[in-house]
Amino acid sequence: MDHLTKLENKSIHILREAYANFKDLGMLWSIGKDSTVLVHLARKAFLGHVPFPLVHIDTNYKIPEMIAHRNNYAKEWNLDMIYGQNIEALAAKNTFPDGRCSRLECCKLLKTEALQVTLNGTGPRFRLNHETGGYELEKNPTAFTGIIVGVRSDEEGSRSKERYFSPRNQKNDWNIGEQPPEFWNQYKTDFARDTHVRVHPLLDWTELDLWEYIQRENIPMVSLYFDQGEGKRYRSLGCGPCTQPVESSATTVEEIVEELRTGKFSNVAERSGRAQDQEDGGGLEELRKAGYM
Repeated sequence: MDHLTKLENKSIHILREAYANFKDLGMLWSIGKDSTVLVHLARKAFLGHVPFPLVHIDTNYKIPEMIAHRNNYAKEWNLDMIYGQNIEALAAKNTFPDGRCSRLECCKLLKTEALQVTLNGTGPRFRLNHETGGYELEKNPTAFTGIIVGVRSDEEGSRSKERYFSPRNQKNDWNIGEQPPEFWNQYKTDFARDTHVRVHPLLDWTELDLWEYIQRENIPMVSLYFDQGEGKRYRSLGCGPCTQPVESSATTVEEIVEELRTGKFSNVAERSGRAQDQEDGGGLEELRKAGYM
């Protein structure tokens, strides 16, 4: 069995374990490469059908191609698609693009707080109506007890401290010191009542693993990952005002794989184009403790 198939089998096993053990389960879909691979794995795990909702936190500042990609494939793959927003912060223009707060503070408002109220059902959630093709306000949203997330341990420092099944409290707060051990592929899925659980099926994957798998499985990716003739492409996707492309002439998945194999970016962090990380100073870990993805 080759390396990618081993990774795929383990991720599918974790997805099935999560579905078997958590009643109100959802999956975050950021439209990036990691979570799009997760959607593909879920479709394989459940015979072409994703049996839980896909959740997107829409900051209102995502690059337009990302939203178009989300809507196109939500319809094509018949996904139960939900998005949530921090409507109050957006209405008050309490954002970094409006000059009212720092990048990290903006992330806290538009991502962390929006995620919290979307997952616990206290904030507005909008669900795709496949008959009309539009999104409608969900009338009686219920809380998710578990959420599947496409984080990888090699992507960013605080994510290397995660577990496959990572417990949070009701407010989604993350206590790093209380993470359960996971030895010999044994996972704790029995948690105290009111525990919210994050599930991380891609934890052991690398950036190169992802792109090789995308190549093997022919998974459609948003066009932003590829050079459009300007000698630049996005390596990591986020909000438009805080995400910058890297220098690269790769126009295909095959060329991205070759770039990564040759070590072009070996000394460049994958999230180097994410301005909020450079403003970090430990803030990203603090955001993740408070529920950030």
